[in-house]
Amino acid sequence: MTNFVTVDSIDEASRKLSGVVKTTPLQYCQRLSEKYNSKIYFKREDLQKVRSYKIRGAYNLMSSLVNGEMKNGVVCASAGNHAQGVALSSAKLKIKAVIFMPNVTQLQKINKVKSFGKEYVEIKLIGGTFDESNTAAKKFALENDKMFIPPFDDYQVISGQGTVGKEIYEQLGGENLGYFFCPIGGGGLVSGAGTYLKTKLPHMKLIGVEPEGAAGMYYSVCKGKVTSLPILDTFVDGAAVKTVGEKTFNIAKNLIDKFALIANGAVCTTMIELYQNEGIITEPAGILSIAALDEFAKEIKGKTIVCVISGGNNDILRYPEIMEKSLVYQGLKHYFLVQFTQKPGALKQFVSSALNPTDDIVRFEYIKKTSREMGPALVGVELVKKEDYPKLLDKMNKLGISYTIINDSDVLFHYLV
Repeated sequence: MTNFVTVDSIDEASRKLSGVVKTTPLQYCQRLSEKYNSKIYFKREDLQKVRSYKIRGAYNLMSSLVNGEMKNGVVCASAGNHAQGVALSSAKLKIKAVIFMPNVTQLQKINKVKSFGKEYVEIKLIGGTFDESNTAAKKFALENDKMFIPPFDDYQVISGQGTVGKEIYEQLGGENLGYFFCPIGGGGLVSGAGTYLKTKLPHMKLIGVEPEGAAGMYYSVCKGKVTSLPILDTFVDGAAVKTVGEKTFNIAKNLIDKFALIANGAVCTTMIELYQNEGIITEPAGILSIAALDEFAKEIKGKTIVCVISGGNNDILRYPEIMEKSLVYQGLKHYFLVQFTQKPGALKQFVSSALNPTDDIVRFEYIKKTSREMGPALVGVELVKKEDYPKLLDKMNKLGISYTIINDSDVLFHYLV
């Protein structure tokens, strides 16, 4: 097995993966190219059979195991996509696999793992985060003499993920790649694909993209060593890694030119825009690289850009939450605790006098208290234009309405909404 990542190790991985993974398309995006006055391509890893790039690293490592390691079986931990890659690899290579997944993993991902792995896979739901599940998986592998298949911190896995970069380079032909936007979870993709593209195109800029609440690579680079995040936001579950790998850190820190940290609301808004305009369904982690374009709008003008859509495994049950976060982020949805006088007509007056003609009450919760003159109500208001928000506040103030704004940073917001 290789103990480093190079163009040669990635080329070797590409040969192993031939006939197993798709050479996914490099899709030109007319809408965003016009918006940013550049040439923007999507590397469509969501079109793999397992709907993510993770099959590349998993299969590259598992196909390299010797007979004894294959016979004993393998173990892995994953929030979903790596698990699916290991499951499909297990079925193709006929290797038994025990897969640890966090308790909060979406049912859709669990069912997909079962479907890909069939009789070769056993699933154990352990821990509330990937890191807790990963710790349990490593302990189980050691106690049962089974090979642990890391989701990112292994040179064979990194080389497998690096084939994404090899394909991008070959698909672009002679076209000069200016910027490569790559999502980061544990760092396998950015390390592998970044190694290949930076070697072939040393003047290319590599932008590492992470969720604001799960920026493990950025945090570690700032600290100068691998450092666990003190708090982890798991909304962008495919990239929610508390501690990045030692190997991926040592590679990625020398490749990444700049970082972009993306708010959950921006992720949700980009997901919706991509679906409405291009008809592409992604998971939150899959859209990170595209959500970062706004931050670099001036810098990428006139350049050729590649954004990796890293995965498309999203549970349809999450879309109400995704819509909610997007509207709040865009300033189109606001929540208030409004003190109403407990007499008939109070709500009618609020609707007729305080709201703008296009404002809509989308949530109203109120319980009358017989012993009080005033009673609080939770009111959610959706606007057509975010510019209408100051007008709404101005009207409420002039009417002398007592209210409290509930922001998405408040504990009360997360409890009520």
